[in-house]
Amino acid sequence: MMRINILLCDTFPGRLPDFIPNYESLFMDLFASIGEQPEYRIFQTWQGEVPADIHTDELYLIPGSLDSAYDDQPWILNLLQWIQRAYHGGAKMMGICFGHQVIARALGGKVCPFDGGMGVGIRTSQVIDEQMKPYFHGQEMRLLYSHHDQVMALPQDAVLCATSDFCKHESFRIGRQVITFQGHPEFTVAYSRHLLNNFCEDLDDAVKQTALQSLDRMEPQGQAAARYALDLLFGRN
Repeated sequence: MMRINILLCDTFPGRLPDFIPNYESLFMDLFASIGEQPEYRIFQTWQGEVPADIHTDELYLIPGSLDSAYDDQPWILNLLQWIQRAYHGGAKMMGICFGHQVIARALGGKVCPFDGGMGVGIRTSQVIDEQMKPYFHGQEMRLLYSHHDQVMALPQDAVLCATSDFCKHESFRIGRQVITFQGHPEFTVAYSRHLLNNFCEDLDDAVKQTALQSLDRMEPQGQAAARYALDLLFGRN
């Protein structure tokens, strides 16, 4: 049985609606929706907990956080060291939003605040990696987003998988060992709508309305992203 280790970098207290019991359940629902029933282990990484042992036949998933990947909080520095050790030990890693950024930083990339503002709602990016293209019709990937920081430079050995005018580095991979997404494959439209309606007081109203309209006009492709990630990392394609 596949095992997925989720290294929680936030629990988002007070931000989850009643229909979402906890953040990790979004990933469990996502993987179940594509027919996967893995065993899960949850680590409270935001409290300093990381896996003690590295298993090359398991997946280590680093998800989102309200903190920034370029911060030097003790738990983030601890996570950076763990990522380096895990990578050199052959661990399969998947990074989502903050996870995408912190993996990039740990492996030699650069993460910064983006002066173009918040990325919210559904955004379309161009798929440019040949291994990824078969999973997205028209070579376009649509995911749900909620971020201000961006990866500005990729790690040395990384291959850019998807890009957009708003975010140059939407997704990258390193061989068949690491895959990351700036977007949130695990988010649902209902959850994104909840965040936009309740936790975006400082967001420009025009940006907010455009994001809300995107939820009505487009379908996110989180399932395709999840399927591609598992197929890539576990050698199924």
